[in-house]
Amino acid sequence: MPEPAVRRLVVGAIITGDDGRVLAAQRSYPEQFAGLWEFPGAKVEPGESPEAALSREVWEELGCRIEIGDELTRDGGAWPVNERLELRVYHARLVTPPTAGHAHHTVAWFPAAELPTLAWLPADTAIARLLADTAV
Repeated sequence: MPEPAVRRLVVGAIITGDDGRVLAAQRSYPEQFAGLWEFPGAKVEPGESPEAALSREVWEELGCRIEIGDELTRDGGAWPVNERLELRVYHARLVTPPTAGHAHHTVAWFPAAELPTLAWLPADTAIARLLADTAV
């Protein structure tokens, strides 16, 4: 029996403002994802911690610094993306303000209750619903 494939790790940031709104970024590419919303982040490089990858990617994509907080887990672990990728997401807060950059058409703040109304990347849909369901 063949060994199951090891999934590559990707990370995402749930950046929440002081007013409780959540930052979402609208992809500008690749074509199949253009116009969809995501929590900022990307693939973890070999030898890189998830937190270091998240800080690096948020800086590269949005030109801002974040303070990383607790991980939001699914059943105590990562969120499956597909047969090749799994996602770990972390709560975060901004240290410096974001800009859209080259990877995104726009970045915007949304009340958590409105998150499910956005067209999300498939991997982020369940996270957006969970945030809306647990919003105070």
